[in-house]
Amino acid sequence: MKLPKPYSPLPTFILVAGLVASPIAIAAEVSLVVPADTTIPAGPEGVAIRLGRQLMNDTRKLLPRNVGNGLNCSSCHIAGGTQAYASPYVGLTALFPMYNARDGRVISLQTRINDCFERSMNGHPLAWDSKEMNAMLIYIRWLSTGVPVGSQVVGRGMGQVDASLKPDRARGATIYAAKCASCHGPQGAGTPDGSGGFVFPPVWGKQSYNTGAGMARTETAAAFIKGKMPMGQPDSLSDQDALDVADFVANQPRPVFAGSKAASPAKGR
Repeated sequence: MKLPKPYSPLPTFILVAGLVASPIAIAAEVSLVVPADTTIPAGPEGVAIRLGRQLMNDTRKLLPRNVGNGLNCSSCHIAGGTQAYASPYVGLTALFPMYNARDGRVISLQTRINDCFERSMNGHPLAWDSKEMNAMLIYIRWLSTGVPVGSQVVGRGMGQVDASLKPDRARGATIYAAKCASCHGPQGAGTPDGSGGFVFPPVWGKQSYNTGAGMARTETAAAFIKGKMPMGQPDSLSDQDALDVADFVANQPRPVFAGSKAASPAKGR
């Protein structure tokens, strides 16, 4: 499930100033701080927070009716949405409702979560008042403890790569084979875990995210790859390397998004 940074995709948001008479005031950036588990309250709220974290990390198994591929939310939102530049959830409660450039309207956090289910998970939305939706919301709220409304958390989104570079898809295929295939498979099908899930998620094919997902955009995927891949070797690829391999992966076959606006990966941006 992929949630935000100013639009680049798996997450894709920008705050709008044009809807009001004067620009929206944005508070100063704040550090990304993950609350300690000891701060999880006792009682029903604590139970819901823990369920929300579990749903983020084991989405496919716990929500089989909503997930249509081999991914979990944490496939993109690493470590339950707590890592900088891997679309962390920390601070999101302070930003929504938010203008979403892809949809061209102001959306709620519930809508953004369901957007990920329909695009990144190639599945179906949760009911707004479901136990699972509320558990995800309260987990994100707990992660956002102490973040002032409207402020930007350092490390939000996916980061970025040099936008002036041009991707070389053929070179990307070579880099993928050398750096990515050992985990994600030579055909992008991922590494199965033996129980119907995946140790490493599929990056193309029927079990991967669809064409409407943020990761289907070359530039967004490149930022994620640059900062987080290969696993255990962050920032080991150059911007050009990341852009090339992202463009190669983005242009492989995958499910087609049924909605009106796909990510148009073939355009490379």
